[in-house]
This record gives sequence, C-alpha cells and structure tokens, in this order.
Amino acid sequence: MEVFERNFEENVEVIKQLLNNNRMTRFRAEFLAMHQYDQAKIFEQISPEERNKVYQYLSPSELASIFDAFEVDEVPIDDYFNEMNDSYAASVLAEMYADNAVDFLNHLKDLKKVKVYMQLMKPESAREISQLINYLPETAGSIMTTEFVWIDENLTLREAYEYLKTVAVQAETIYYVYVMDEHERLTGVISLRDLIINEDSRLVKDVMNTRVISVQVSDDQVEVAKMVQDYDLLALPVVGFDHELLGIITVDDILDIIQDEADSDYSGLAAVDVNVDHETPWSAAKSRLPWLITLLFLGMGTATLISQYEGLIESASVLSAFVTLITGTAGNAGTQSLAVAVRKLTNKTEEDTKNNLMFEILTGLIKGIIVGVTIAVVAGIWKQNIILGGIIGISMACAIFVANLAGALIPKLMNKIGFDPAVASGPFISTLSDLTSVFIYFTIASAFMNYLR
Repeated sequence: MEVFERNFEENVEVIKQLLNNNRMTRFRAEFLAMHQYDQAKIFEQISPEERNKVYQYLSPSELASIFDAFEVDEVPIDDYFNEMNDSYAASVLAEMYADNAVDFLNHLKDLKKVKVYMQLMKPESAREISQLINYLPETAGSIMTTEFVWIDENLTLREAYEYLKTVAVQAETIYYVYVMDEHERLTGVISLRDLIINEDSRLVKDVMNTRVISVQVSDDQVEVAKMVQDYDLLALPVVGFDHELLGIITVDDILDIIQDEADSDYSGLAAVDVNVDHETPWSAAKSRLPWLITLLFLGMGTATLISQYEGLIESASVLSAFVTLITGTAGNAGTQSLAVAVRKLTNKTEEDTKNNLMFEILTGLIKGIIVGVTIAVVAGIWKQNIILGGIIGISMACAIFVANLAGALIPKLMNKIGFDPAVASGPFISTLSDLTSVFIYFTIASAFMNYLR
C-alpha cells in the first residue's frame, strides 16, 4: 500500500485529512496498515477533535494495541481517557496487556475513574488487573504480565502443540512455554523448537529443561533487568513463595526499566529531571532552582574558607593562580567516581561493595599520584620554583584522592539509609570537592610557607 512509500509527516497529513473528511473506511485501511509505533506517534500528534473520530472508527481492541506502544510517562493519558466514554475506555484497558493497563491506571490522576473502569470491565479482566495493582511499585510483580502460556508436564508433545494453537493468541509472548505440575508450581520450560523436533508421543516432562531461571515476585525490578541482561533472556518467569508461577516479564518491559534507570542516573549527575518537559521557561527554572540555591550556600562555604587564608595569599599571591585548577580537576575526578558508583549499585552484595570501594581507593591513588607529579613538574618549571611545584603536586594528588573517595562513598551511603543514590548529583560532588580541595591546598601551602618564601 502507498502508506509505506510516504514519509511520516506525509502520513500524518493524510490521516488528518481522512479524519476531517469523515472517510472512515479509507482511514481504517490506511491507519491499520501502518506499524504500531507509527500509529501511536500519529495519535499523539492529532487534535482532540480528530482523536474523537478515532474513538468512533476503531474498536477498543484496535485502540488497545496502539496504547500498548505508548510510554506511559510521555503521553497525557488523563486527557485521552477523559475524551472517551467510560464504557469504551474500560474496554480499551481490558484489551491491553495487563501489565500495560496497570501502568495506565496507576498514572491516572482521577482515582474515581479507575474504580469506574474496573467496575465496567469483564470480571476476569478486572480480576487480572486488580491482582497486578496490589504488588509493590518497582518490583517484579508490578511489571509482570499474567498473559503467558503454560502447559501441564504430563501432556504429550502432540497434545501440548495442539493446546498451544488454541491459547497462543491470548499470550503476550510464546518464545518460551512454561511447564507446571498439578499444584501449578513451575517445574520447567520448553521451547517451540523442542516441541517440533521431538517425537509427538514423548511427554513434556521428559523433554523440558528443568533448570529454569526465575525471580521472586518481590524482587527489585533493577535486579530483574540485570538478570535478563546477564542471561540474554526474552522473557523471565515470576514465581511466588511456594514456587507457583504467577506471571512473566518480557524483554520490552526490561528495556523500559533500563531506560528509566539511565534517565534517573543522568538526572542525578546533572541535578535536573530529564524526563520532565516543561511548558514554559519559568516552570523549568522553578524545577532547577532548589538544587542551585542549595549548591550556592554550599559554595559560600568554599568562599568563606578562602577568606580565612587571605593573609597567606597576600604573602604568596602565586598560590591563587592554581586554586581553580586544583578544584576543577578534583571535581572532575569526583564526578567520574560518582558515575561509576551509581552504575555499580545494581550489585548489592556486601562483598561487591567492599571490592568496589577498594577498587576506587586504588584508582584514586593512581590518578592522584600521576596527575600530581605531572602538575608538580609543569608548575615548577613554569614558575621556576621547585617548592611551589611540590605544593601544587601534593595538593592535587590529595584533592583527587579525596574527591574520588567521596564520589564512591556518597551514593553508597545514601543507598544505605534509603535515599535515591541519584540525589548524589554531579554538581553536589563538584561543589563538595571545591570545599575539600581548597582546604587541602591551603593547609599544605601553610605547612610549607617558610620554604616557599
């Protein structure tokens, strides 16, 4: 169809014209021929009046497939659901994958609407969604889907294959087929390939792989994402405390978690929420001002500390030339260490924490010594003063080591006491490094002042 020969902007214009001209049949032919991602992006760009036409022209099932492609944090879902009548909206949610429907319901601001939608759904859909809503946020249970395929271990492969053909359409994925016993406990997994290549008369339990990688329903979603990455899985089963199979987590949900964690880490390093699109410069400024004001007062500590060494600076004004060099380099070293520490916090065993801390201590020593020796030689030759070069070099080495250690420790301490490690932002570490670097620099300079004169 010609839809594939047009670019995205042209497709948007065509869809708009068809909606405005009430060309329902042509709209359905054009729109439903597009990729699900393109459908979702077009839906975001059309006007509320045009979206009302879409609600008339598409069935709840067709619209649900579009909503399944949305990133719930990036679209005005309250506006969309307010535009629909309650019965249609409830049907859309019921047709969505259960884990996606739960995300939408959790993000709706009107809790009364959530209750209405749940009451209007078919009992089985409402029951399935209610079960997922009850799990704690950011756990395996909150991101799993209950729309998966499982078979009894006592079936023959022929029986299993015939059964799969009848239920596969309702599942989110059938890359893996999970096997349960009569108590609905997870006992194994079998691939479609194994179903096809083995003799039809063999039993599932004789062919299945019993070494199943699974997670507990209460496991943290970041740990789950790491497990999927480590084992290159397309789906991961979620089990309860009695090893009963409760649901599965698919790779598309894992990609969302990885993206969210990356955004969170970047937000922390920049001291700004990168996921928020502000409508006005004023709202953007308001969101960024708290951190800036906090850092301003912390920076005043550095200015106050420098003022305590005015006499020293007057006696040896050459020292002032290297203040920003030492504080800036130490701040950069601290930010490097911070980025690595935040990234490694997914490995939460005590042994890993000790190893990472020792690793950063040694790294800080090596960096400090090499950079310190380098600047000592450069400063000594430049100012033709070996003592001054030594003061600069020792100060630089110590400042880098302390900043590197702070960047490694602060995220771990915040994580230990229950705060988001991303709060230990890059600007915070840089400002703290300024304070410690100035103190180290002028303390060492004071100790060697007699030699400097």
